[in-house]
Amino acid sequence: MVHSAYDSFELLNNCPSKIETVGSYSSKLLLGCTDGCIRIFVPESSASDRSPPSDRLYLNPEMRKEPYVLERTITGFSKKPLVSMEVSVSRELLVSLSESIAFHRLPNVETVAVITKAKGANLFCWDDRRGFLCFAKQKRVCIFRHDGGRGFVEVKEFSVPDLVKSMAWCGENICMGIRREYMILNAMNGALSEIFPSGRIAPPLVVPLPSGELLLGKDNIGVFVDQNGKLLQDGRICWSEAPSVVVIHKPYAIALLPRHIEIRSLRAPYPLVQTVVLRNVHHLLQSNNSVIVALNSSIHGLFPVPIGAQIIQLTASGNFEEALTLCKLLPPEDANLRAAKESSIHIRYGHYLFDNGNYEEAMEQFLASQVEITYVLALYPSIILPKSEVISEMQNVPEFTWDGSHLSRVSSDASDDMESSSPLHLVESDETATLESKKMSHNTLMALIKFLQKKRYNILERATIEGTEEVVSDAVGDGHIAYDLNRPKSSNKGRGNVRVNSGAREMAAILDTALIQALVLTGQFSAALELLKGPNYCYIKICEEFLQKKSCNTALLELYKCNEMHREALTLLTRLVEESNAEQQQSDLTQKFKPEMIIEYLKPLCGTEPMLVLEFSMHVLETCPTQTIELFLSGNVPADLVNSYLKQHAPNMQATYLELMLAMNENGISGNLQNEMVQIYLSEVLEWYADLNSQQKWDEKAYFPTRKKLLSALESISGYNPEGLLKRLPSDALYEERAILLGKMNQHQLALSLYVHKLHVPDMALAYCDRVYESEQHQPSKSFSNIYLTLLQIYLNPLRTTREFEKRIKNLVSSQHTGIQKVGSTRAKGARAKKIAEIEGADNIRISSSSNGSGRSDGDGDEQSEEGGSTMMIDEVLDLLSRRWDRINGAQALKLLPRETKLQNLLPFLGPLLRTTSEAHRNFSVIKSLRQSENLQVKEELYKQRRTVVKISSDSMCSLCNKKIGTSVFAVYPNGKTLVHFVCFRDSQSMKAVVKGSPLRKRA
Repeated sequence: MVHSAYDSFELLNNCPSKIETVGSYSSKLLLGCTDGCIRIFVPESSASDRSPPSDRLYLNPEMRKEPYVLERTITGFSKKPLVSMEVSVSRELLVSLSESIAFHRLPNVETVAVITKAKGANLFCWDDRRGFLCFAKQKRVCIFRHDGGRGFVEVKEFSVPDLVKSMAWCGENICMGIRREYMILNAMNGALSEIFPSGRIAPPLVVPLPSGELLLGKDNIGVFVDQNGKLLQDGRICWSEAPSVVVIHKPYAIALLPRHIEIRSLRAPYPLVQTVVLRNVHHLLQSNNSVIVALNSSIHGLFPVPIGAQIIQLTASGNFEEALTLCKLLPPEDANLRAAKESSIHIRYGHYLFDNGNYEEAMEQFLASQVEITYVLALYPSIILPKSEVISEMQNVPEFTWDGSHLSRVSSDASDDMESSSPLHLVESDETATLESKKMSHNTLMALIKFLQKKRYNILERATIEGTEEVVSDAVGDGHIAYDLNRPKSSNKGRGNVRVNSGAREMAAILDTALIQALVLTGQFSAALELLKGPNYCYIKICEEFLQKKSCNTALLELYKCNEMHREALTLLTRLVEESNAEQQQSDLTQKFKPEMIIEYLKPLCGTEPMLVLEFSMHVLETCPTQTIELFLSGNVPADLVNSYLKQHAPNMQATYLELMLAMNENGISGNLQNEMVQIYLSEVLEWYADLNSQQKWDEKAYFPTRKKLLSALESISGYNPEGLLKRLPSDALYEERAILLGKMNQHQLALSLYVHKLHVPDMALAYCDRVYESEQHQPSKSFSNIYLTLLQIYLNPLRTTREFEKRIKNLVSSQHTGIQKVGSTRAKGARAKKIAEIEGADNIRISSSSNGSGRSDGDGDEQSEEGGSTMMIDEVLDLLSRRWDRINGAQALKLLPRETKLQNLLPFLGPLLRTTSEAHRNFSVIKSLRQSENLQVKEELYKQRRTVVKISSDSMCSLCNKKIGTSVFAVYPNGKTLVHFVCFRDSQSMKAVVKGSPLRKRA
């Protein structure tokens, strides 16, 4: 016997006649005896009660655990001994089967009806809910319905294959045991369907269950089927012998066996609960609160032991699952008691399973007990937890104390084995013990991880709600009511070093701190990283020390990052990258920590921590220059800030940054930065020039990459200061750079002189003129149409322009020195504008003065007399005229040319020029003619419109007086349709004049 579920008590003995059948009504016992009498027994305490019998029924609705005495005997109840009887409590009817089936009204046992057609019936079954009676008679089955009062109506009658041995209602159908087979009878149409054969030893046995299902006996096995006869997957009850009667009294099934009464649980696997040894038992009956056992001359009652006492028995004997099942049967009003008992059982069951190595099952029990996580974590001393009031408060669990010291020692020893490395020399048995210990420790920690993960969602949800309430409370100024105002604030994400008067958040911090340690100890580093990447409440100090001890650098980085400890994270990452680089130089192992990781970490910080980004980007600037500069650009770090920082800490990377910045967004880089970039290029070029010049290897046409960049920058960008750059150029070198700068200052003649006389590259001079001419097309307010004529003059007067160039360049440099140092930037701009105006004016004067009869440019005679003759660059002049004839004023160009110039040489210039001019003249003539013709057509149309014809008929009416116009003088409105008498029109006009000039109008 597992435990005592029922107490057997003898209710009565020495019945005068043999007991054939038994029934119960309220607290009374109805015994059907062999002499055809009904004997009614009542509890001994009720027999002395003077109250009316009806009142006693309502006051004592249950069977009592006390001796019963005879209240009265109803003699001649039936002529033959009663076969069976059943009490309908809801309808207060007693249904009995003897010669026929009779109905009597309770409690006075008055005859209500007798079913004469049931004479010879061998058994019946009663559906109390619907009031349906079904009885079996030979090979027929009849169904009657109670229509209320004393009437019964026959509903159906069906034939069956053989004599019915057992039957019961199952919904709308009837399940019958016919000799060796079970069948389902449809009560509506009589259709029969077979279920399965019954046993060979015992007769069929049909037992209805409270759920509407059925338990069918097959020898010593009870099979569960639904109302349609389909087998259920809940298993089978295996009795020790074939039962003759089975009674369902939840949560147990009680069977009458040949030698004893057997009680089994209705929960799979249907274990044996108790056996009650009683001899000569021939009938079992379920009453309202007990099971009645009928012997030949005595009645025993099986009274259930209180659920609480059964739970204590089962828990003490280690049958925790049965105890938990019984807890669900506690009455609803004891919900708190039930929850406390279930929690206590789950905790004891969890310790039992943990002690036997079933760690995951143990954690499931702890989870079901709703015990705090600190109680379970007490089993893991190797898990470091923060000092907290919550931990001390949650150590005590009500209704249970358990000595878990040996469990703690086992867990602690196992964890220590994981943390420390094994000695080099061990005995084979010690190695085996160590491996087993490590295995057990891994299993315990894995079970703990699953437990914490299942608890985590609810705890984090409560912590989040608590944090939200705190924010709202602080916002309305009531934060001092629930929380300590002097406490340190947690991080924005709720993942700081939580030190608040908050049970939920503190518990969440304990959980996450323990979970991180368990994940790392079991080698689940990826899971630990995922935990840290999401919302968490890890204690920073404990987790930091633990991860440092375990060398879990990746997890430590994520811990710093999630708590916004970016400086600590970047310091650690920089150290790891340096160590990884050193290790890779010594070996060929793959580098784990790379500089790119620092760049990736810095990307989200560009908008919030620009100085931190600049500080730690210097560590990777040399190894990953492009990626680092792209970081600055993509992160929108202020360009001036980056430039000044690079200038101070990494000047060699300054130009690279500015180049990429300019390439990405030319308009996004300020003039100051453009000037800075050009200055850097120029400094490198000057160093290169000084080095080569000292070696006497300087070549003006030599280009190296930085000089190419300088030239490209000078031409393409416009934000730099050309005056400042011009001061730094040497006077005898870098002529191309000087020419570009002079061009930016609109000193076109000086620039062209450099291209022609210093660089000796006419093509570059022509390209320069093209750029100036094309830029002038977009600036119509300015006029640079004489730029080609300026180049033409330089070709025609080479010596004079050379002397003027040297003189003016000296004056320009000296004026720049004085203007920049004394006057300032504004006056310097005015001086440059004045100087440009003087140059252009001098060009115009030279052009106009060259229109003398000699046909030569100014100074030709002087130069010839002074220098002994000069060689004009006539080939370049002719080439310029032939290539740019469409952009040069032909008349002014011819005036500049010497008289000795042959017309044949000017044919490439004059030919297309004259053809174009003639064609333009013809086109303009045609256009003039077309315009004249169009003018004439418009005039003709105007005359036609003015020549309007108005027809006056006899029906024409004046629009003002509505009289016929007849032969009177009339007027026509501009629309050509409205006709009025001229007199009416004149009167209307005079009336309008009067209205406009009236005093009322003026006052208004």
